Amino acid sequence: MSSLVHPDRALFAGEKLAPALASCEHFAGSEKLILKALSLQESLGNIFDITCDCEDGARAGEEREHAEMVARVMLSEANKHHRLGIRIHDHTHRSWKQDVGIVVGQAASRVAYVTIPKTTRVDAAAEVIAYVQDVAKRAGRSTVVPVHILIETHGALEHVFALARLPAVEVVDFGQMDFVSDHHGLIPATALRSPGQFQHQLLVRAKAAVVAAAAAAGVVPAHNVCLNLKDEGVVRSDAERANREFGFQRMWSIYPAQIEPIVAAMRPAFGEMEDAAAILALAQDASWGPIQFKGELHDRATYRYYWSLLKRARATGMGIPDDANRRFF
Repeated sequence: MSSLVHPDRALFAGEKLAPALASCEHFAGSEKLILKALSLQESLGNIFDITCDCEDGARAGEEREHAEMVARVMLSEANKHHRLGIRIHDHTHRSWKQDVGIVVGQAASRVAYVTIPKTTRVDAAAEVIAYVQDVAKRAGRSTVVPVHILIETHGALEHVFALARLPAVEVVDFGQMDFVSDHHGLIPATALRSPGQFQHQLLVRAKAAVVAAAAAAGVVPAHNVCLNLKDEGVVRSDAERANREFGFQRMWSIYPAQIEPIVAAMRPAFGEMEDAAAILALAQDASWGPIQFKGELHDRATYRYYWSLLKRARATGMGIPDDANRRFF
């Protein structure tokens, strides 16, 4: 297989590709909840990321202690998959540099990503990103720390395309609850949950803009939380609509029971995944020229689609055919 050209090289020459990330991002604010999430990650497999929340998780006046706890857990043996990220305080808060200095400074090699909340300006986000990278470099990290930008303000939405293109960004998240709050009553509370969140025109516009910006920049769009914590059917339906109707590739979880429904909803259909594996194998054997499959013509345009689908299937824990694993992963 070594002489065959990989799809990343054949289909996306010179183009930034969105990383193949887990389709669920689980938020945990306390040491107890972070450790519980890590235990669940170990039992379910590496199919979701965990964000240690320093913004809403830390009690007022205990920001330093909270950040030190997060750094300690990141460096512990409990963090087996090295998929712990951190949400820091926003740029206007006195503790954001302290969050970065402690967690990234102490656990630079283990930080999966840093999430920047309540962005209002591109220059402010760029300042935070530069500071994160500087702290990581001084702490001995040789690779870039991925950054997630949270779109939850008017300013962030206005500049979402520019924010998505900032260096080190790998995810743009839509924060619906703060976004609705930022409208000061113009969006009703019914739009915080389904079906309103997928129907209200201001939210439809915002979600579509986030996904479009992510696609243009080669980063992953992540959808907001589902407020229903325990009804798996509601959670799964929200994740399916976010994915099928808007194109979101990732979704937040705020309760352990939400994780598996989100992952399941974000998976491609099994038959489509099998077709993707077969089509890409035939295309690779044909040096990425046109082929026929099941009586239909396929070329580079469809190959790009099926390669993205196959990577998403793998990231959600689907069993990829052995031949596709050998060829592409």
